[in-house]
Amino acid sequence: MSDQQGAAPVRQIRYRRPPGATEFVLVRHGESAAAVPGTPFDLVDGQGDPPLGEEGQVQAEQVGVRLYTEGGIDAVYVTTLRRTAETAQPFLRLCNGSVLVAVEPDLREVHLGEWEGGIFRSKVIEADPVAVQMIQEERWDVIPGAETTDAFSSRVRAGIERIAAAHPDERVAVFTHGGVIGCILAEACGSRRFAFNNADNGSISHVVVAGDQWTVRRFNDTSHLEAGFSTTASGLT
Repeated sequence: MSDQQGAAPVRQIRYRRPPGATEFVLVRHGESAAAVPGTPFDLVDGQGDPPLGEEGQVQAEQVGVRLYTEGGIDAVYVTTLRRTAETAQPFLRLCNGSVLVAVEPDLREVHLGEWEGGIFRSKVIEADPVAVQMIQEERWDVIPGAETTDAFSSRVRAGIERIAAAHPDERVAVFTHGGVIGCILAEACGSRRFAFNNADNGSISHVVVAGDQWTVRRFNDTSHLEAGFSTTASGLT
């Protein structure tokens, strides 16, 4: 008679966060203000620092309601660039001071050298030969003066590791940038460097960090945007 006969059925196991691990809810900032040719964005430490545009403000409200409704966020991190802090503001307003807020400078966007201040957008749209080369070779530093891909990856990893060390067994919302999210997911998957560089504004991605083991749980979730979440959803004001 088989030892399996009469045994209780065994269901599939649902994913559980490993002990000591940190969950990262990665939010790409809302859409920033449009770039006006000839009028560069203000710079912070040499990087373009536009505010959110009108659509980005709506996206910030929607993602704030989504995170607040789901709950379970123990801390919030933003970068040194104001579009991340402005995107986090609606969620923090709903939390009313109940979560830790901190700045992690190493999770700021990749430095684009001579293409900072809004120039990058135009170059990509125009299919500038350097922009085409950047995409084909998956290297930022083909742009004159831009940060190297390795240097960018190293500082992003350092920022993630600092946050993970500070928040074992916790869930952290990090309001950051498209390039940073792409870098984190590529590191987690060991993929091509630009494979995840297309997160939408206001989207949510999700990574669990347990030491050197980074696990991707979600990428580019925009259901809160598509569903038209508003600040009155679920009774919120």
